[in-house]
Amino acid sequence: MLKLCTTMISKEKKTSVIGKLKTSSKDTGSAHVQIGILTERIKEITEHLGFNKHDFMARRGLLQMVGKRRRLLKYVASKNSDSYLSLIKELGIRK
Repeated sequence: MLKLCTTMISKEKKTSVIGKLKTSSKDTGSAHVQIGILTERIKEITEHLGFNKHDFMARRGLLQMVGKRRRLLKYVASKNSDSYLSLIKELGIRK
């Protein structure tokens, strides 16, 4: 049986990530939240590529997401280094 891939994370995962990383009660789009959501999507696509080695479009999308996350992390690091360090520690991202 085929395992279908969805490049979108589930609504429950997304709300839990937003709940963990939001800075205020209405925060859904800050850099911290965007990095968290991208990290979850990257994990899912990495798992998908383990099963589907020849899915080159998914691989390209993964590389684009990693680049976007890297740019957002660079922005957070330039604004507040303590916040950056706590964020990468919480998400388990290498420097």
